[in-house]
Amino acid sequence: MKKIQRNGILYIFMILLFGGLIYAAINEGKHFDHFARLVNLTDGSSFNMFRNVLIDNLNNPFSILLIQIVVILFAVRLFSFLFKYIGQPGVIGEIVAGIVLGPSLLGYLFPGFFGFLFRHESLMNLQLISQIGLILFMFVIGMELDFSVIKNKINETLVISHAGILVPFFLGILASHWVYEEYASQQTAFLPFALFIGISMSITAFPVLARIIQERNMTKTPIGILSIASAANDDVTAWCLLAVVIAIAKAGTFASALYAIGLTLLYIVVMFFVVRPFLKKVGNVYANKEVINKTFVSFIFLILVISSTLTELIGIHALFGAFIAGVVMPPNFGFRKVMMEKVEDISLVFFLPLFFAFTGLRTEIGLIDSPQLWGLCGLFILVAVVGKFGGCALASRLVGESWKDSLIVGTLMNTRGLMELVALNIGYEMGVLPPSIFVILVIMALVTTFMTTPLLSFVEKAFAKQEKINSQSKKLLFCFGRPETGKDLLSVYLLLFGQQLKKSHLIAAHYTLGTDLNPVKAEQYAKDSFVLVGKEARKLKIPVDKRYKVTDKLIGEMIKLTNTENADLLLVGAGYNFMKENTEADNYKLKKPFISRLFARIGKKSLHLSGTLFKEKLEEIMDNVHCPVAVFVNRNYGDVATVSFLLGGEIDSFLLPYIESVLSNGEITVKVYLFESQSDNIIFQRKVEELAVGFPDKFSMQLFTNAFDLMLPKESLLFLSYDVCSKLAEDSPFYDSLPSFVAIRPYASVINKE
Repeated sequence: MKKIQRNGILYIFMILLFGGLIYAAINEGKHFDHFARLVNLTDGSSFNMFRNVLIDNLNNPFSILLIQIVVILFAVRLFSFLFKYIGQPGVIGEIVAGIVLGPSLLGYLFPGFFGFLFRHESLMNLQLISQIGLILFMFVIGMELDFSVIKNKINETLVISHAGILVPFFLGILASHWVYEEYASQQTAFLPFALFIGISMSITAFPVLARIIQERNMTKTPIGILSIASAANDDVTAWCLLAVVIAIAKAGTFASALYAIGLTLLYIVVMFFVVRPFLKKVGNVYANKEVINKTFVSFIFLILVISSTLTELIGIHALFGAFIAGVVMPPNFGFRKVMMEKVEDISLVFFLPLFFAFTGLRTEIGLIDSPQLWGLCGLFILVAVVGKFGGCALASRLVGESWKDSLIVGTLMNTRGLMELVALNIGYEMGVLPPSIFVILVIMALVTTFMTTPLLSFVEKAFAKQEKINSQSKKLLFCFGRPETGKDLLSVYLLLFGQQLKKSHLIAAHYTLGTDLNPVKAEQYAKDSFVLVGKEARKLKIPVDKRYKVTDKLIGEMIKLTNTENADLLLVGAGYNFMKENTEADNYKLKKPFISRLFARIGKKSLHLSGTLFKEKLEEIMDNVHCPVAVFVNRNYGDVATVSFLLGGEIDSFLLPYIESVLSNGEITVKVYLFESQSDNIIFQRKVEELAVGFPDKFSMQLFTNAFDLMLPKESLLFLSYDVCSKLAEDSPFYDSLPSFVAIRPYASVINKE
């Protein structure tokens, strides 16, 4: 305490001493006032002076840029959320947000605010920052490419991907004959214009396609692998082709562009045969290190910048250099994962929205002001869809894929998204694409991307009726969050069905919340999540069909998977006190203000599956799936010697097959606790006793009149109906004393409820 007092006195003395000295020094300086020049002010009031300073700050270029970034980021997040809500990739919402902020909507409705916020002289800063973001993004896209996947499917992917380039490229050049004379002849030569129209029809958005495949749980399926490999091959070919097109457009003729093309080929040779082997050796050195140090990271970024600079100087755009720099990075997964984590989030979340906004500022829908232009827009959309969708679908069919898989490949390859916008902006900056054609092609990119998800659903539904799987095996589904919970749920199924699991179709599902997750990271998360389940399944020699998906709609995805697979039983995990959560929530609402409840609700929705599912969410699942739902509550669950069943009476007769199944499998002892009523429960009691025939050493039964007087063994696993569990939860001490249990609600009870 003495030390604190001494420090306080010292602090006060220091303030008084130096404060006095500062005041004296300033006061002494007043004799210099005659040197000062008086500033004439129109209004000397303090408020007007402050207002003038505020206006000056508001018109400062840096302040304008910061305000632009705030508005753009807010709009992009909002539209991304809205489009994800309707089942579309968030990137479409981000692109639409850019158009909304442009002259098409904001500039049309609020021209004064638009003129202030996006004044012409401020757009150069926005453009430069967005270009830096694009360089980082293309670097990540290059790192995402997996050449091993391309090699494994090289025969099919070459045919599919190149058909998806050649067919739309030809149709695009053909369409340019009807457009050039009237809309572009005054601005550019025919050759670069036709080439840019062709390339705009040929591009596939690899990032959007990869995320759609990931969201639809197709990553490990043959058709998903084929689509990813084809898109990757398409990406590499299209960007090399775009580099040639840019070189020709800048040179004016193909002959004069040969110099740029020759330098480009030399650049590619050096990057793949000199830089790539060198980086591979360096990557192997760092592969065994826990941390990639800042020196190495700065070296990687230096290679990125040098590569981008070289391609910009050659005349094929810096983005191509960034893409190739990503492709030649060390193949070590750990290295790529770390680098993508460092680069991807800032490029996707911060820089790319600026690019979308800048594209939107160039996209003025009002330029399409005649039926002829709208007809031209429809023509380009038709050419794009027929060329890309038709070309890839027919090529897939010719290489031996089914019609369903061929149409899926065509649909996925038809998505254009961000990659199309990048190419269009390059053409616009070079003056090859007139403003009206630029707007039409942006609309084409939006439409072809937007149609991907609904068209995929349509194809799957159209062929679902033809794919009737004549299988008599039982389908058992369990969804888990934590890896150890997945192992426990598998153990519960083993207790219920024993060796019958080998004849059943067992599906394990795990979900990661957040659709912005990188596909490479998602693949690693999927592997980590299924480690314990896979290990246990191999030990038991039970085949498990593993399903993984990244989603923002956890409950909806669980319902969809259960109904799509026509599961016979769904098993999920829940929190320790999930039955009492509704009561606690009601009391919470009475005590807490609205804002606190809102944040609590947001936090509640963000929780992951298994161990954190709430009662209201579980009942939402139960009300919408077409099978029984079993809820597992872990209370120090371990090796189980006894399985207990708590039967409330005839209403719980749906549990009898589960009792019979447990008795028929393994050496587990079964004990049944049966409610003894004064009416017609004797018939039901006899049904239960009949199950014991043939299992006298494994079966025992105890009648009770009050469940709250029962002493249930802690080492047992208890099975009971969901309704009985709800009643037991009314008595907190007894509910808390229950061992680990599984509460089952039959599908029949849902029907009766309705």
